[in-house]
Amino acid sequence: MLDLLLITLTDKTPEPEDVKAGWTALIIFLLLALAVAGLGWSLVRQLRKAQSAKDLGLYGDEPVDREAEARARAEMDAAERDEPTR
Repeated sequence: MLDLLLITLTDKTPEPEDVKAGWTALIIFLLLALAVAGLGWSLVRQLRKAQSAKDLGLYGDEPVDREAEARARAEMDAAERDEPTR
């Protein structure tokens, strides 16, 4: 008896031809995509600023000399190429 009452009170599922996508949903989707892109851009900026501050030694680390690291890496690569293979 209760089952029959619940079946009659529930909403019927609309037919597929009665349902269509709306412009509102598209606009919301595009705004959300824009928000995610903006957050990603902001995150990259903040990470670059933090890395730059770390490289300058502002967090108690040793300051980083990128040019010296690149020269050392190039010297190591050159030494490996000159070494005979076994």
